[in-house]
Amino acid sequence: MSDSEPIAFRPRQAGTHNPGLAVATTAVSSQTTAFHRRELNEILAVYGRMVAAGECRDYAIDMSRDRAVFSFFRRSSEWPLFQIEKNPRLARRQGVYSVIAATGAVLKRGHELRRVLSVLERSLRIV
Repeated sequence: MSDSEPIAFRPRQAGTHNPGLAVATTAVSSQTTAFHRRELNEILAVYGRMVAAGECRDYAIDMSRDRAVFSFFRRSSEWPLFQIEKNPRLARRQGVYSVIAATGAVLKRGHELRRVLSVLERSLRIV
């Protein structure tokens, strides 16, 4: 699988049912907007640093026809702290990627994911 291909989620084949496992009922179509492997690697690197710092404990990935969203949660029962959104319709305008805070404010928007994710990196402070 190359870096430019999205990760595809497919339902299990008929006849291989295991009663102990949940089976997905829908497959992700080719029209669904999804994060590619390279993008997920960059996002998960930031998420891993936030987990190590104790800021996050859970995440969620939502994919729809018009956008894909990766959400960072402090606890899974709360609202997301941050959302990283990929919206291809904004590719020629403000940029495909955006980071949205829990309040709904757009923290940063742009064409390069690494530059947009830099808003989530902690800056060094002089003490």
